[in-house]
Parts: sequence; C-alpha cells; structure tokens
Amino acid sequence: FSAIMAGAAGYVLKEIRGNDLVGAIRTVASGQSLLAPSVTRRVLERLRDGPHEDPAMATLNQREREILQLIADGLTNRQIGTRLGLSEKTVKNYVSSILEKLGLASRTQAAVYLMKQAGE
Repeated sequence: FSAIMAGAAGYVLKEIRGNDLVGAIRTVASGQSLLAPSVTRRVLERLRDGPHEDPAMATLNQREREILQLIADGLTNRQIGTRLGLSEKTVKNYVSSILEKLGLASRTQAAVYLMKQAGE
C-alpha cells in the first residue's frame, strides 16, 4: 500500500511469471498503471477504511490541534499567540498540554509527529 501511495505506477506480486512480468513492465512503461487484483482489493479496502488516527491525537481539543499545526508550520509561541489572539504564556500552556497528551518532549517531536500522522 505504501508503495502505491508513494506513486508507484504498478505493483505485481512475486508469484508473477516470465511473460506476465514482461507484459507488466511494458504496460507501466507505456504510461499505464498496473496492479495485481489482490493488491487492488487491499488498496480499495484501505481507502474505504480511511485514515487511522493515533488515539492520542483524539485527546487534543480543536485549539490544541490548531496550535500543533502552527508548531509544525514553524511558528514560535509569540507568532502563534499573535495569529490566534492569545498571550504567549497561554500558548506556552497549550504547547505543554499538547506535549504531555502526545507523550512528546519537544516542539520538534510534535512537528514530526504531526507530519507522520498526515502521512508525509
């Protein structure tokens, strides 16, 4: 699944045999996509299920999620406060709460965490 989401144009299983493999390579080389039926089924199931959010993320309220996104965007506490109309101290309290709820130790870890949640 991750190979497909990363942009692979085709995916075949290792059970594929000689002429079928050559045909698959030609198909992809001509600009078309190719997925083995069982791979297609798994991809569709995964897409139907939707993204799976880390349960810790569900503990964050809307404001905390907003601040987490701004941290990931590289804003300082002061910049976040200015943008959201909050004092720098209030933002600092939110950041501490976010880190505690997610079990993280730093703003950098929080930014990386959010990127992983977003699949980036």
